[in-house]
Amino acid sequence: MKDIQTIQLALSIAVAIIMLGMGLSLTIKDFLRIKKQPKAVLVGLVNQLILLPLIGYTLAILLGLKTEVAVGLMLIAACPGGPVSNLYCNLARGDLALSITLTAITSMITVFTIPVVVNQALVLFMDTQEVVQIDFWQTVFKILMVTVVPISIGMTLYNYFPAFATKMENPVKIVSSILLGTIITGAFVANKDELLDALPYVGSATLALNVITMAFGFFSGRLFKLNYKERVSISVECGIQNGALALFIGSLGVMANYPGVLLAPAVYGILMFFTGAIFAVIVNYFRPKDIDTQGTD
Repeated sequence: MKDIQTIQLALSIAVAIIMLGMGLSLTIKDFLRIKKQPKAVLVGLVNQLILLPLIGYTLAILLGLKTEVAVGLMLIAACPGGPVSNLYCNLARGDLALSITLTAITSMITVFTIPVVVNQALVLFMDTQEVVQIDFWQTVFKILMVTVVPISIGMTLYNYFPAFATKMENPVKIVSSILLGTIITGAFVANKDELLDALPYVGSATLALNVITMAFGFFSGRLFKLNYKERVSISVECGIQNGALALFIGSLGVMANYPGVLLAPAVYGILMFFTGAIFAVIVNYFRPKDIDTQGTD
């Protein structure tokens, strides 16, 4: 992709603003909700942190993806959910508290797991005689700076200035959404020929990852007898990943030399808005009539 440095700078700003906005609505209780919903949280975490990368790897092998696209698919599979997943969880009328909890916890954990997954993907898929690896701690530091630090600032503001944080939450979300949309649109326009050429095989791979992980999330929740709202939340968290973060990480360090890595996150970041909306319509259509009064089905 063209203008990697410009894209990286813009994405770092966008991701930081998005994470700041998320922090404005988070409290420590959101991280401790595992005590109240241990099974639901654990099922969600296993899906996101273990099954998603495994599904991404399997798809990359089965579809015979080009090396850089395969790494990009693994990258998006390793990322956490984001504010968009919370939005779609709300539209799908899932357990919003669970969604926020999973987003918060995975955003912290994946700071350390993403470099591990990406390192392995680079080693497994890159067609090179040299072992191509990213600098683990440098990547961790950069992810921390654009995720954990802004979230912590937002949480601090919410804790000490709740009225101000509540007032600013929606404006920050609107600004971050506009900024992210502008960046994705700009990146697409600047690289439209490359993206359009790649769309047939990249689109099928990212769509498969998106739909399959959503299905896994929903039916794994059913397997462990979670209620309908919890299953909807886990499904959304598995299928709506933080595309902005994936694009940002894909432009770091050695991966900047392999611009094809950004193709999968870029296409995924667009497709997930449509699949998320379709999912919300489907689960609302099949929603048990008594779910809001009983909480289970």
